[in-house]
Amino acid sequence: MLKRTLTAAVAMLAIVFTAPVKAQGPAPASVHGHVNDAAGAVLAGVQVKFTTDKTSEAKDRKFPISVDTDSNGDYKASVPPGDYLIVVFKGTVQADYQTVTLKAGDDKTINFDMTREEYMKSLTPEQRQQIEDFKKKNAAASSANAVIGKLNATLKQVRADLAAAAPTKGDVSSDITQMKQAVDAKPDTGLLWVTYGDTLLAQGDHLAAADKAAGKPSLTDEEVVKEYTDSAAAYKKAIELDSAASKPNTAEIAAANNQMGTALARSGKIDDATAAFEGAAKADPTKAGMYYKNEAVVAFNSNQNDAALAAADKAIAADPNGPDPYWIKGQVLIAKSTFDQKTQKLTAPPGCVEAYQKFLELAPNDPKAPGVKEVLTSLGEKIDTKFKAGKK
Repeated sequence: MLKRTLTAAVAMLAIVFTAPVKAQGPAPASVHGHVNDAAGAVLAGVQVKFTTDKTSEAKDRKFPISVDTDSNGDYKASVPPGDYLIVVFKGTVQADYQTVTLKAGDDKTINFDMTREEYMKSLTPEQRQQIEDFKKKNAAASSANAVIGKLNATLKQVRADLAAAAPTKGDVSSDITQMKQAVDAKPDTGLLWVTYGDTLLAQGDHLAAADKAAGKPSLTDEEVVKEYTDSAAAYKKAIELDSAASKPNTAEIAAANNQMGTALARSGKIDDATAAFEGAAKADPTKAGMYYKNEAVVAFNSNQNDAALAAADKAIAADPNGPDPYWIKGQVLIAKSTFDQKTQKLTAPPGCVEAYQKFLELAPNDPKAPGVKEVLTSLGEKIDTKFKAGKK
């Protein structure tokens, strides 16, 4: 039994000592770095390839290890120790190369900076000139982008200021200064001129409100008139720029015409304002109803009744569901009523009652509705808020 036990122990030892031992290879080297072109721009998505074959022709050379640069132009690779030729490929074109000896466990940074003097000297004079031209264009583009970024920030702030000031007709003089600087910085942009016009218009309203509170007619205030006049000029500049564009934005042109009409009307230039509203309707027929309504309001408030009636009719034709043009039409026509001495009754001209009834149908809760009802009652008409106009 002892003999068998010893024999088994020897056998076990034999198994332990004859088991194969796995060989350990040298630790790989870590390589990382950055790649940029001769103009200093990062090269993203290019290949960084490794080979120990330095003797073969370039077209025959094999690259067993290849990694891509990321969006920042950075790369990293793990490679066995050895003497390497590292080549940067842009597609099939070899853009740059370096040779390096990597030892086990190395952690090396190998950048491919193609702006280095050694690389630049390897280029032809024509290639170096192309790079210089590119740098100039890139610098100009970067400068322009910086300006645009600043202008966009200014526009955002000014629009917020205008919205905040609108309910109380607050002072926006600081915004005028900002927008004047903006149009001076980039005078070929219609949008900037429109916003500049908006600030001038808002400041004119601010000053006019102060005149009203003081019992002073705003049209006798030279400062008020100047703000409105300068505002109209800014809108006109925007219209000229947008109209000359290769693809004019008709909606923006129409909106600028509409704003210009408002500024002109508030400076007392009613005929010019009418022309601006007509231009807005022509530029954007989809919103013609609104623009003709504005024209009718300006004419009516200026006691130009015939012009107001004509504009109201155009507004109604463009948008039959807008209530205000019907009210203006009714007001103009009621003034043309005749009084019969025998019957002691007022007779309104054709279209007056229909306009008033349609206004009540569309806006029964409008503050002007009670006055309209009184007029209809005085004419002996039954008030019908479900009035439907007959066929013409």
